Amino acid sequence: MANVQESVDVNVPLSQAYNQWTQFEEFPRFMSGVESVSQIDDTTVQFKTDIAGVRRDFKARIIEQIPDERIHWESVEGPQNSGTISFEPLSATETRVNVDLTWEPESALEKLGASLRLDDRQVKDDLQRFKAFIEGREVETGAWRGSVEGGEVEE
Repeated sequence: MANVQESVDVNVPLSQAYNQWTQFEEFPRFMSGVESVSQIDDTTVQFKTDIAGVRRDFKARIIEQIPDERIHWESVEGPQNSGTISFEPLSATETRVNVDLTWEPESALEKLGASLRLDDRQVKDDLQRFKAFIEGREVETGAWRGSVEGGEVEE
């Protein structure tokens, strides 16, 4: 298993950073290699990726989502991966976004890339693009403020 931990400080309030991250279908606008994301329901998303010529199509399920704190997911089919995005207020107008991603490289190319820590570089670059994306907007493109516990939406 490969593990990536990266952070970025964004100059927007906590709720704006969190709200934007809940807009999964917007990921291709700042995540390289992500071709599309479809929100199937409140806890399931379908990803189509092309990273270094390796195409993947997989579903991920949100296991835990606490507004303004964190989103934790696990893949349910396709390549094995899981992770947590957490949000820390640094001030009223600045937020730290933390990524903790674990994944299982399958192909020889993926294993080589992980051993060279190219996945760390990609996540770091994606976070910089997120920073530019969210700081370049007056408001987020949308928001989902629901909570998920154990993979189930809390009412």
